[in-house]
Amino acid sequence: MKLVLHSAKRASAPYRVRIGLNLKGVPYEIRPVDLVANAHHAEDYRALNGQGLVPTLMVDGRPLTQSLAILEWLDETLPEPALLPTTPYERAIARGMAEIIACDIHPLNNLRVLRQLTAMNIGETERDAWVARWIGDGFRALEPMVAQHAGSFAFGDAPSLVDCLLVPQVFNANRFKVDLSPFPAIAAAAARAARHPAIAAAHPDHQPER
Repeated sequence: MKLVLHSAKRASAPYRVRIGLNLKGVPYEIRPVDLVANAHHAEDYRALNGQGLVPTLMVDGRPLTQSLAILEWLDETLPEPALLPTTPYERAIARGMAEIIACDIHPLNNLRVLRQLTAMNIGETERDAWVARWIGDGFRALEPMVAQHAGSFAFGDAPSLVDCLLVPQVFNANRFKVDLSPFPAIAAAAARAARHPAIAAAHPDHQPER
């Protein structure tokens, strides 16, 4: 199986998929997509991903899009080590935690939204406040869940789907200088997870430029 990940180094969604691929220990090739230069809007890229978003994972030449769908595909295709817990109830909890980030925080703070705010003449201070507001709202809901379910990682004692989402979102929060002191369980879980070799290797600092 040949895997090619179209990725942008600092974007949260491909960062999630890099973590998942690394945790599974599967080899893959990275092809950087320069979001600043609008490479994601190029005709050849949109032929792979009609939304013009990252990531796109090519599986033997066939595209998969949307980070959560890709991570679930990975878990179904390569069951060990599992990204989701064993019981249906715990799997639903873990998915809910991940979706707070993927569905409620990230879509309001990604590059296309920030560019639109800029186009509406909203200044940097107001944009940063916008980012902090939505991260704060999501993290206030997520904090007690992490506090309840965390072990060595954000959900239990092994890296999971939750860590794949949480580590990039905390990285993004730090980029925007969001105060994480009200969220000690989140900050601690993300810091522990970031030390895992597979997760550390997915960090933007270790990716090709662009």
